[in-house]
Amino acid sequence: MTAHDFSARRKPRFQLPAGATDAHCHVFGPAAKFPYAPNRRYTPEDAPREALAALHDHLGVQRAVIVQASCHGTDNAAMLDALAWRPDHYRGVAIVDDSFSGGDLLKMHQAGVRGVRFNFIKHLGGTPDLNVFNNVIKRIKPLGWHVVLHLGAPDIIPWSEMMRALPLTFVIDHMGRVPAAAGLEQEPFKVLMELAKLDNCWIKVCGSERIDLPPYDKAVVIARKIVETIPDKVLWGTDFPHPNATHVCDEADLVDLVPQIAPTAELQKKLLIDNPARLYGF
Repeated sequence: MTAHDFSARRKPRFQLPAGATDAHCHVFGPAAKFPYAPNRRYTPEDAPREALAALHDHLGVQRAVIVQASCHGTDNAAMLDALAWRPDHYRGVAIVDDSFSGGDLLKMHQAGVRGVRFNFIKHLGGTPDLNVFNNVIKRIKPLGWHVVLHLGAPDIIPWSEMMRALPLTFVIDHMGRVPAAAGLEQEPFKVLMELAKLDNCWIKVCGSERIDLPPYDKAVVIARKIVETIPDKVLWGTDFPHPNATHVCDEADLVDLVPQIAPTAELQKKLLIDNPARLYGF
């Protein structure tokens, strides 16, 4: 079986509705065409656009938001190449710094980029330069973009005031990576739920495989609480191809969590179709 061949893998039991969106996935390389950043913290296996499309065909996903990952740094070429390949079905989230001009950002907007991502995770380099962060926020706001924040549970409380002050929509990746075993009463999750009350705070209920182990029962409890609390500001994704994974993850298992996370057809429609369409302009 090649990286693009999912024929030997099981299909999800849950059938995704027409227009379902994977709002958090990646393309990596191929390195021969799109080299990885020299200062990267990890080197993934190549997962080009064709592999992503093959996975989505296998799962029944029709739209996707391709999120730039830190291993490619601020060279967004692989992500932009994928957007150009399927412009009606793909949108992007870039990694940029304050060397990007207004013209650069406008070109990316025309290509389908709708946000930027900043990483606060220690093992991926830790806190960004806050001058760069603030300059980028000022530059993307006129475009109507949002900022995606990749935080870990230990970062939520110390950075909560910064998030409260953000002048645009912000999206927290992977449920804030709160450890699922610690449950709903852990302090980082309580603060996450306080942030969720802000009009401009969205949360991705992807990353069950980052905060739990199969069958992800404890992650479902966290994710369902988020969906119930802010049904109009949640997104779902596969996180394919799972960089820095703790275990081998079958995306069919993640699809099968959807009806547990969003138990009604109405909640599923918001999570998979309406919310990403509103945020990304599908």
